[in-house]
Amino acid sequence: MSVRIKWSLFFIVLSVVSSITASASEADSVQLYTPFPRVTVKPGESLDYTITVMNNSSKIKAIDVSVTGIPKTWMYTLKSGTWNIKQISVMPKEKQLVSLRIEVPLKVNKGTYRFNFIASSYAKLPIEVIVTEQGSYDTEFTADQNNLQGNPNSSFTFNATLRNRTAEKQLYAFSSYAPRGWTVTFRSSYQAVTSVNVEPNTNHSITIDVKPPEMAEAGKYKIPVTASTGNSSATLELEVVITGTYGIELTTPTGLLSTKLTAGNEKKIDLIVKNTGTAELTGVSMNYSGPVNWSCEFEPKKIERLPAKESATVTAKIKADKKAIPGDYVANIDATTPEATSKITYRITIETPLLWGWVGILIIFVAIGTVYYLFRKYGRR
Repeated sequence: MSVRIKWSLFFIVLSVVSSITASASEADSVQLYTPFPRVTVKPGESLDYTITVMNNSSKIKAIDVSVTGIPKTWMYTLKSGTWNIKQISVMPKEKQLVSLRIEVPLKVNKGTYRFNFIASSYAKLPIEVIVTEQGSYDTEFTADQNNLQGNPNSSFTFNATLRNRTAEKQLYAFSSYAPRGWTVTFRSSYQAVTSVNVEPNTNHSITIDVKPPEMAEAGKYKIPVTASTGNSSATLELEVVITGTYGIELTTPTGLLSTKLTAGNEKKIDLIVKNTGTAELTGVSMNYSGPVNWSCEFEPKKIERLPAKESATVTAKIKADKKAIPGDYVANIDATTPEATSKITYRITIETPLLWGWVGILIIFVAIGTVYYLFRKYGRR
């Protein structure tokens, strides 16, 4: 092989090596960096990346920037400063910052999504987004606490959150399905409302005031409330537990609280025990206090159960002292439970026995007869 051919081959090999080296150098002249290339996100949220574009060459680089592989329903913007960009120019041995904002749609499947940030043909930066929940295109209506307890005089306040999981502004109208006599009021910013506007993919705080009727019976009450639009709606089920109020009233069938009795005799008095509250009464005991040597027996002595709004009849057998002198006496009777008590004062008039009345009349006649006899016998002398 001649010297000329050898030199020709040498220059060809040198040219190929230089070309390959230059290509490799050109490919490595631009580098991309972001501190968080793999993140997790929920449907409807936004991601903000800061990407550093580094020019390691000795020449100014005009670099086209784009994002590839991103799903069609996802939106993204590229900015540098306040400008939306498609190309960026970087000085030799310098770097520029590019802001990448990705809008994750509400209606998206749970899973992992991969795409690339591209810097012309120089470099690409893989980015991975993990969607942690199955996305939706609907409305959510939730409460911090769905269940509250109190008596009928209480006002129950629920703190709720209305979430617009749609891509459009929605006007939500409120409605409730409470039992008859109950009042449900919706409030936004302390003002009573029947509807509210909620921006897309935002939350709105709602206060729900529930007022039961005064005589609501003890028990659990379900109160569904709904926020609805023409396209979407959500129902929140509230629960109110009424513990009930305790009340008792002791009286007589006619309302009369007096009677007459003769010493040593017994009299039956009918009493009515009423449950005036909204909760059942248990173990209602009857008690008596009165004059010394008087007695009283109840039938029954105790009422085991007395449902709300119902009444029971108790018979009191009062016996006066046989030595009681005529006059008015007071007997105190009460119906008592651990929760409530009712007391009445019963006036009893002790009358003179009929026998003594006839004896008195007889004495009067005897006295009159005696006077008449004495007058006849000694009146002329």
